Amino acid sequence: MQKERKKINVKLEEEVGEGVYSNFFMITNSPSEFVIDFGRILPGLPSAKIYSRVLTTPQHAKQLLRTLENNIKNFEAQYGEIKLPGKIEDKNIGFKSNGQKS
Repeated sequence: MQKERKKINVKLEEEVGEGVYSNFFMITNSPSEFVIDFGRILPGLPSAKIYSRVLTTPQHAKQLLRTLENNIKNFEAQYGEIKLPGKIEDKNIGFKSNGQKS
């Protein structure tokens, strides 16, 4: 037996549709909600500014996590791995002899 999917009409206001660029985010939580702040931090400035705040339930936060993981997996399958700056690669630096521990 196949479930019938209900259509949801989504309204996107022009102002919201323009989006907000974010290169900085913070996540805090309580037992009943997650708060996700999106902001920007610019080179040479001592602080970041928050431009958008999203409040959601723990269940919806977990759904968001799964959706992001799936989208990133699909993106990387199409375009290649997303490299993270500062990611330490598993490289040996310097010289070691056999049997020498790091």
